[in-house]
Amino acid sequence: MPDVTKEQVLETLRKVRGPDLEGDIVSLGMVSDVFISDGKVYFSITVPADRAKELEPLRMAAERSVTAIPGIKGALVTLTADRKAGSAPAAAQARPQPAPPQTHPHPPQGQAREKAGVPGVGAIIAVASGKGGVGKSTTAVNLALGLKANGLRVGILDADIYGPSMPRLLKISGRPEQIGNRLIKPMENYGLKAMSMGFLVDEETAMIWRGPMVQSALMQMLREVAWGELDVLVVDMPPGTGDAQLTMAQQVPLAGAVIVSTPQDLALVDARKGINMFRKVEVPLLGIIENMSYFIAPDTGKRYDIFGHGGARNEAERIGVPFLGEVPLTIDIRERSDAGTPVVASDPESVSAKIYREIAAKVWSELEGQVARPAPAIVFE
Repeated sequence: MPDVTKEQVLETLRKVRGPDLEGDIVSLGMVSDVFISDGKVYFSITVPADRAKELEPLRMAAERSVTAIPGIKGALVTLTADRKAGSAPAAAQARPQPAPPQTHPHPPQGQAREKAGVPGVGAIIAVASGKGGVGKSTTAVNLALGLKANGLRVGILDADIYGPSMPRLLKISGRPEQIGNRLIKPMENYGLKAMSMGFLVDEETAMIWRGPMVQSALMQMLREVAWGELDVLVVDMPPGTGDAQLTMAQQVPLAGAVIVSTPQDLALVDARKGINMFRKVEVPLLGIIENMSYFIAPDTGKRYDIFGHGGARNEAERIGVPFLGEVPLTIDIRERSDAGTPVVASDPESVSAKIYREIAAKVWSELEGQVARPAPAIVFE
């Protein structure tokens, strides 16, 4: 059977109409770019922000129509809120608006809880960096495993649509199973439940997606996965401050963010951008990790500060954010990450694994502190 084409999908979608729309969703320009990979179709439908909830049946109808095409194994379809010129970003329009502005710089916790959570998932934390190449994904995996080693139920979401790394870091292959019509069963290894775009498309597939498609894929991987009961869901964010970061920060009730940086000044400049972004979107900062903090020569035991040392600690003190710890640059961490055997799982008694577990304990302590702090009373007169 020949592969299904984008034109075939669009022709099928021309039969889908909303309850009060004059025309089909394709003719009205509501369908985003269509992407097809390994028998799965990915696209979003743009709708007015204030009608997103009531038009959910439209999304489901489009999904059913596409999955009925012979040769199609499944579809990833999400509603994307419309944005008029000069207005606030779509994600901001779609979420409930907070109470009138307060005089304090940080929002009441009640406002953060207005964003819809994920059933069964306790705290969602983002692991982010201002730039690539600082070891953020390796840190995210070992942090998640450290939280699990400390007795918590943990999952990890790979939010890097363009460069997913979880399949390789966790040594997971194959495709997720679908449960019923909507939910996907997460993949699992080392006791971690995991979801990544890398499980849905081939490793060498080039993801040429615009912002709305990235938002759609992220929200569906987050909310339409059978995570079960988790204490913590770690989100490995892509580097930088783009669509994926804003989508997660504006539409997901993040309990906090962990920033990963190397010690040198250039990395810290980019890390500050990530810190400022989370502060602007009112996500608490759980702390900063200095990765590749120093190098211990395996033959002599001599220490070398290849990238400088202490820059992230100084930055944390300067801006009043917890410093979570220093992770050394070691051949062992790199080799085990490349092999898909993260050091916390494969060598739990090593010095590096102990460092990650200590960082995980500090992160959990910060999370508990966020929950324990009482929300300010809001009185409307």
